[in-house]
Amino acid sequence: MIVEISHFLALLATGLFLLVGCFSFIRSGDVYISNLIGRTYSHAFFFLLSSFLIYVWLAISDNFSVAYIASHSNTDLPVFYKVSSIWSAHEGSMFLWILFLALWGYLFNNRVDNKEVLKPMSIGIISFILVGFLSFLLITSNPFETILPFAPSNGADINPVLQDPALAIHPPTLYLGYVGFVIPFACALAFLINGNSNIKWEELVRKWSVVAWIFLTLGITLGSWWAYYELGWGGYWFWDPVENVALMPWLAATAFLHSLSVSIKSSNLRIWTILLSISVFSLSLFGAFIVRSGIIDSVHSFANDPERGLYLLSFIGSIIIISIVLFVYRLPIVRSIGNIKAFSKESFISINNIFFASLVFSVMLGVTYPLIYEYLFEQKISVGAPFYNAIFIPIVVIAAFFLFFSIDSKWQRTIKIPFFGGPKIASYFFTIIVTIFCVFFFETKSITIIASLFAGFLLVIRYLIEIFLVVTRKKYINPFSIVAHFSLGLLIVSIAINSVLSSERAINIKINETETYKDLSIYFEDIKVLKKSNHDAIQAKFLVSDTKSNSFRLSPEKRKYFTRGQITTETAIHVSPLRDVYMTIGDQLDDGSWVLNIQINYLIRWIWISAILMSFGGLMLIFSRKRFKS
Repeated sequence: MIVEISHFLALLATGLFLLVGCFSFIRSGDVYISNLIGRTYSHAFFFLLSSFLIYVWLAISDNFSVAYIASHSNTDLPVFYKVSSIWSAHEGSMFLWILFLALWGYLFNNRVDNKEVLKPMSIGIISFILVGFLSFLLITSNPFETILPFAPSNGADINPVLQDPALAIHPPTLYLGYVGFVIPFACALAFLINGNSNIKWEELVRKWSVVAWIFLTLGITLGSWWAYYELGWGGYWFWDPVENVALMPWLAATAFLHSLSVSIKSSNLRIWTILLSISVFSLSLFGAFIVRSGIIDSVHSFANDPERGLYLLSFIGSIIIISIVLFVYRLPIVRSIGNIKAFSKESFISINNIFFASLVFSVMLGVTYPLIYEYLFEQKISVGAPFYNAIFIPIVVIAAFFLFFSIDSKWQRTIKIPFFGGPKIASYFFTIIVTIFCVFFFETKSITIIASLFAGFLLVIRYLIEIFLVVTRKKYINPFSIVAHFSLGLLIVSIAINSVLSSERAINIKINETETYKDLSIYFEDIKVLKKSNHDAIQAKFLVSDTKSNSFRLSPEKRKYFTRGQITTETAIHVSPLRDVYMTIGDQLDDGSWVLNIQINYLIRWIWISAILMSFGGLMLIFSRKRFKS
């Protein structure tokens, strides 16, 4: 009976969202209609939220009459994982995705005054999108299906790989970022429908866009960190198609935030800003299609039937086509006021948009080309890291140089930016010294590595000098820009050093034997069997010491879970500021030795620290009273 209540509330919410969408096109300028739209949307959201919370209770209480819960939960799971099992597969994760989409609309509805001219239409557009996705959920992916006449006594269990605390954080954070860009998307469409070029829709969406970007950045970072320590692969990015469909909206969103700042300050780049606002959300929808249509094979994707994929493709395609047609129709009203001055900040940001657009196109090509090729020639091909690295590295390096010179530019002003002069000379000097040291110390002759190191250090050192000038000479510079772009330089350096120094080796080792790798001495102390509540584990114990007499113990495991019979590898990682020592245990060989995989990953933590610092720069922007006045 409880599941039927949850189902009914979701259906009721869908009907109310449909009413909101219809109301928004009826005398949207009427304050009474605006109030009705706002109140109806809030009621619809609370019905949807109640439906989801009841569903969470069904999972916690082991209600295996619900087919989805029976397939992805188990009585032996801790409550924490019973809750996270809801978004461990397609139906439940789509439910959460839609709830977060509605949540963004609810917050926008309550934080923005009803007198705001674009609000009713924006809420209506969000409501129509919600109706489309709720229809998809309830018709093709119904999470409320029940098992009749008798429910199983126990569930099938959650995928063991997903039984990790980070799983409870990573997908919700990523989803909040994905769907958060529905606010600028809806406001941009409302602006185009309204047709009044004097409306400053950009100011309305800036705060919301930055918050969504922060969630998307943190979500991607958490996913990278989780995959690193949980999957046993030892890397931070594999150019997996599903990783790429998360990267594309982030790249477009980053360009959008830069373009948005220009449109607010000088009403330039308005075409770019509108187009990017449409692109970011469209790329998020494209990601939903790729992950949930079943057209790709990925450790991250949900295997689904063609009916779901066809519905998503039709609905998402309709949204994108309507948006583009409306954009083209209203193109005359979104043209920029005045010309961009040469060597102004606007000019550098417009070049920045071209770089980001090129990166998005490159990733899109890498994701879709294998699919198109397979459809045309019935042969599977893959696009791997060499393709992406060959495109990304030159573009990022060139973009870093443009960013270096843009520091001295001014808004709406043409100024002469000398190649040498001021802090640039010190930046060149220290960057050349540090890069030469790294080249000889790392013994690398790779042009891409050297160029990446030089570009990354150039940004890091230049911004350190700018921070010094801010402290000593009270020079003004945008603090948010300092944090975000310093983090970009740190990210480039960390990736470059990680790629040139990190190494991996598989060794065969017996108990009570010692093997060496690089500067490490590895002693195999013991191996034992552990009995846990829902799995058995083989745990190996190693004593590791280096040439500096530092020692530590690592205990990698192999686990076999009872319900699914699935075997997983659990990593053991020793963390230090400069490197990780990363171990996984393999199979036992005929001679009694065990296969041990060991990796030394340099500066890998600094990759994630860089991304967190970028997010912190966004938070500074959000809470700045100067930027956002109440």
